[in-house]
Amino acid sequence: MAQDDPAAFDAMLAELAERRQEFREQRYVPGDFVDRLKRLGLYRCATPERFGGETMPPAEFLKKIERISAVDGSTGWVASFGSQLVYLGSLPLETQAKLYAGGPDVVFAGALFPIQRATPTERGFLVNGRWKFASGCMAADIVCVGIPGDDLTSGKPRGALIRPQRLEIVQDWDVVGMRGTGSFDLIAEDVEVDREWTFIRGGEPVVDEPLYRYPAITYVAQSLSVVSAGVARAALDFAEGAGSGRDSITGAPKLADRAYYRAGIAEAEAALRSARAYFYEAADEAWETLVAGDLVSDEQNAHLRLSAAHLARTASEVVHKVVSLSGTAAIYQDHPLPALLGDALVPQEHAFLSPAMYDAAGAVLMGLPPTVPAFR
Repeated sequence: MAQDDPAAFDAMLAELAERRQEFREQRYVPGDFVDRLKRLGLYRCATPERFGGETMPPAEFLKKIERISAVDGSTGWVASFGSQLVYLGSLPLETQAKLYAGGPDVVFAGALFPIQRATPTERGFLVNGRWKFASGCMAADIVCVGIPGDDLTSGKPRGALIRPQRLEIVQDWDVVGMRGTGSFDLIAEDVEVDREWTFIRGGEPVVDEPLYRYPAITYVAQSLSVVSAGVARAALDFAEGAGSGRDSITGAPKLADRAYYRAGIAEAEAALRSARAYFYEAADEAWETLVAGDLVSDEQNAHLRLSAAHLARTASEVVHKVVSLSGTAAIYQDHPLPALLGDALVPQEHAFLSPAMYDAAGAVLMGLPPTVPAFR
């Protein structure tokens, strides 16, 4: 296991730089590269320690995802799902033991919405329907689809865990950003799922470990948000390197010789670093609280959600600013910035990172209930 091997991580990034266009063209990160991410420990860092997991503090995991995303946002997005095993902490321990029976490196993918019909059976549910946005499903060991809740779930939808071989994957992902995430549709036809293989997203965990006391939905929101920080970092690194590049075809000064370019890139640099600092400050504070034996407060959770939404929005604005300052070179398809622009657009559009998070966080900080569901 190379979880703490910087050389192995750097070697992975070097291979990713060579293959990212391949992933974008085929529209998913293939199994052989996901296996490489497994060997780096990214898919066991949220597995319960009782089942062989090697807990990684959230900020440490998020920084790894950020570095991957600076090379390729799509791969960072798929790797970020290593955090999502915390969702499964509410499964019965017997079910978790079966899930991790082959080892702690389990790749989870989800397509919870739209909620589709499920007919109760003696053992569980007969599932039918089509779900969207199953990022990473092509290399997943287990996937989740959304089915209706009932009295036992207080009306919240259930996630039903199914081996991907029992589903049809429809490769319909045709988008301008995060093209390599493989966020395909899933189709189930009369697939029976035992009740003990269903869970409530954000439900009370039965695993008593610090990471499983970290707010699960919040951690997933952070994991998706930090992808945008990596993408923005790539855009700024390119802009700062390209500033002293070729002369303008019109004879105008090089970009670095233009005051508006220097000032604009510096302003973008400050904006990204400020949002990033708030993001990691909130993550570190929450983790320290848990390690000390206390629970993350509602106010701390509000800062986690607010900093995640703010980072995603700021990162997108940074990339847009870089493009707007870069002249006509950036309008060509073979230029690096258009792909980064598309990638930066996607995280802020996720429901977990939408503008509604500002209102919800503000409400909590003022002593009111959150204004959106699934805030914690």
